[in-house]
Amino acid sequence: MENYLVAMAVFAGLYGLMALGLNVIWGMAGMINLGLVGFMAVGAYTSALLTVRHATWPIPLGILAAVLVTATAGALVARITARMRGDYLAIVTLGFSEVVRLVAANEIRFTNGTDGISAIPGPWRGEVAPATFNLIFLGLTALAVLVVYLVCQRIRHSPYGRVLRAIRDDDQVTAVAGKPVLRFKTEAFAVGAAITGFAGALYGHYNAYIAPEGFVPLITIYVVLALTAGGTGTNAGAVVGAVLVVAFMEGTRFVVAAIPGLAAVQIAAVREFLIAALLILLLRVRPQGLFPERHIRHPVPDPR
Repeated sequence: MENYLVAMAVFAGLYGLMALGLNVIWGMAGMINLGLVGFMAVGAYTSALLTVRHATWPIPLGILAAVLVTATAGALVARITARMRGDYLAIVTLGFSEVVRLVAANEIRFTNGTDGISAIPGPWRGEVAPATFNLIFLGLTALAVLVVYLVCQRIRHSPYGRVLRAIRDDDQVTAVAGKPVLRFKTEAFAVGAAITGFAGALYGHYNAYIAPEGFVPLITIYVVLALTAGGTGTNAGAVVGAVLVVAFMEGTRFVVAAIPGLAAVQIAAVREFLIAALLILLLRVRPQGLFPERHIRHPVPDPR
């Protein structure tokens, strides 16, 4: 039971990282991104390929390369979709994630197709007991969430973050004010994608195995729900919302197990119903999330 709780805490941290990345793209800059799992897959496969196929690459360098590659991919997607808004942007980013998954499933030479990549190294895996490895990785994940959270907080409270929120509210007015809107959107998308790729790389090194079926669009939906439940536009809400969604998903497992006479298909359906009901109830009580965004008031400089 202890190992199970530690593993769920690790996944909550990974979801928290992805929610922080989404908050930069959507919560701050106002761009809808339904391709999160695609960037997660790019990060996971980049780090896995470099540390498995090229065993001379240490894990930190593999993760760093994953961050850089996903940042580049995010910048390219942002450039292509810069003129798109709303539903059109959501559809294109969703299509991007599906293209990544299908390429990984059909490419044999590098991604090994549907068989996936196994034996991905983890920090001190094989040198310590599995329970100890889980605790070590939980500590590393918590540290990663803390560092990324502080960076995102710095972005949010900086003049750069104020420009992003101005673009979110009205990009045309922001452009009239002399701000390069396209550059800011591209940079925000790249930063959010890099954080998501970071989460994907950590996932691969923790799970030791990745395959295309592990990167389905449902993961993106869970992250979007996490940010919505926690509070769009706030970094604390992103992290707390991710923990809450994982708690809902895993807590319903034990609730449904106590109901007798259910088939496997019925158990899955009841779990999904309970998760949806809990999230609807939460958003009914707190429509703006647990941590609604508050407008930051900055002191007006004295003209004298």
